[in-house]
Amino acid sequence: MDNIKVNTLITPESVLASVREMFAESRAEFDRDMKESRIEFDRKMEESRIKAEESRAEFDRKMEESRIKAEESRAEFDRKMEESRIKAEESRADYDRRSTELNRQLKEVNVQVGGWNNSHGAYAEEYFFNSFENGQCNFFGQKFDEIKKNLKGTETNDEFDIVMFNGTSICIMEVKFRGRTNNIAKLIRKAQAFRDNFPKYANHKIYLALATLVSETGVEDECIEQGIAVVKQSGDTVIICDERLKAY
Repeated sequence: MDNIKVNTLITPESVLASVREMFAESRAEFDRDMKESRIEFDRKMEESRIKAEESRAEFDRKMEESRIKAEESRAEFDRKMEESRIKAEESRADYDRRSTELNRQLKEVNVQVGGWNNSHGAYAEEYFFNSFENGQCNFFGQKFDEIKKNLKGTETNDEFDIVMFNGTSICIMEVKFRGRTNNIAKLIRKAQAFRDNFPKYANHKIYLALATLVSETGVEDECIEQGIAVVKQSGDTVIICDERLKAY
């Protein structure tokens, strides 16, 4: 009897029962795992909540510290701005005072310089006029019979410092204490201005001269290039450079 194997009859009902038993065991295991996972999830969520609250509390604390520092910085900024404003107003007041004083001093200097320039110019005119009036009217081969100073135009506002006349020629002499290159163009223009103001001399030859006590560099060379006589002081003597003189 022990060697006789009893065959169990497999029926659809028995298969279904086995499947149900297996499914029940798997479902129980799944529920057990889900419960454990849920417990672990809840634990981690609680840990995260606690950390989040701690972080929020730290964030709020730092924000409050930042707010307090910002208010302190703004108060310090406002204080420094007020100090700067006060200093700026004081500096502006001091600047205005200094500017007013400087303008006053400049006006005084301009009056003095103007007086010096006028005095120097008058001295130069008087010096050269006297030099040519006292028998030195022989000029670049011409003998001039008459000499006048500060001759004013009748048609324009031009003034001619020294003018020497004879029957055929005229010498117009511009006098400057300090000769500058911009004097040359103005002197050349005076040749035609003289004819416009004094038409009876329209057919006269007009010679030009620049008389200076001192000159800037290049003035004499430019005059010679333009055919203008250079008249200058050398000690007690008047020197005339007229080697390239031309009639205008």
